[in-house]
Amino acid sequence: MNKKKIEIPNPVKKILPILSVVLLIAAAVGIKVLLTPSPDIVFQKGLGYVTWSQAGYDSSASDESIARAREDGADWVSVLVTWYQTTPWTGDIHKTDKTPSDASVVRAIRKAHELGMKVTLKLHLDLLDKSDGSWRGEIGATNEADWKKWFDNYTEYVLYYADIATEEKVEMICIGTELSTAASVKGYLWRDLISKVKSKYKGLTTYAAHWDRYQDIRFWDMLDFVGINAYFPLTEEMVPSLEVIKEGWVRWVDEMEEFQIKINKPVIFPEIGCSSADGGAIRPWEHVPRTEVNLQLQKDYYQALMEIFWPKEWFYGLYWWYWGTNANMGGQYNRGFTPQNKPAENVVKEWFAKPVKRSQY
Repeated sequence: MNKKKIEIPNPVKKILPILSVVLLIAAAVGIKVLLTPSPDIVFQKGLGYVTWSQAGYDSSASDESIARAREDGADWVSVLVTWYQTTPWTGDIHKTDKTPSDASVVRAIRKAHELGMKVTLKLHLDLLDKSDGSWRGEIGATNEADWKKWFDNYTEYVLYYADIATEEKVEMICIGTELSTAASVKGYLWRDLISKVKSKYKGLTTYAAHWDRYQDIRFWDMLDFVGINAYFPLTEEMVPSLEVIKEGWVRWVDEMEEFQIKINKPVIFPEIGCSSADGGAIRPWEHVPRTEVNLQLQKDYYQALMEIFWPKEWFYGLYWWYWGTNANMGGQYNRGFTPQNKPAENVVKEWFAKPVKRSQY
């Protein structure tokens, strides 16, 4: 059988020797040359999609709720997965019956993709025993052996979902959430973890730092986005006005802008929101179940944030915390975080309908 000779155009012939030399030099000095384009750095109009049960995402009700999020203009959804360890010091990272099953997670991802949405797989590690008031930000170790054990187990957890993300073509992985102690130390172990993730997963990456510790992270340079769970305290007033809420943001915006200039990375909020109750803007990360329902406060909080951050060139989007698997949840008597069936949902819908362009990255 005769083989047809393939002719290489003259311009390509001239470039090939130069390219070969560049690649050889790069290999010799250890520089990684990317021959394929990196994933798009795009603005994210997102909602944090959550469940704390095995089959939470695996239902027609969940499908309906994701569709409702899409109708509200969300083009990204972060699908929450939570594993657990017993106390901050045990390092026994594992699934429980509150962890969504793989089938459940895959169903949520596929439903979002079917609707034209992009997906962030958002990984949480939480505690089973909080009797002493501990929280995930205190997870850590006291000696090198225990740190190694923790990182080995945590890496196994992240890589488990990196495989699912690769198989399902998930657009981004959030490799951790609010691990304030663990993420502030052992930087070389985090860098090793990220390298392992990137060896098998080619999508975007971020980490969700607690609002008061994002400047302590030493591996932002390896990720595509600086992720800040932006529950900044904004006021001491139980029932603040829109203007008071906006004034409360001024110092934090200045701080973030200074940091962003230094780090030169786009910033997203993997989580942001507040309860629809009096006092919700004092410490927005807290549930405030004992105060009066205040739908207007939550609406004003949403409005203030959109007005302030939407025009910022370094700001690349957010995920409102949180959107549940029941489209009928929330409502006028609900004090919780969800904007569903509340005035805040209308703010989301209004702003997500607006075009946004970013040219910095």
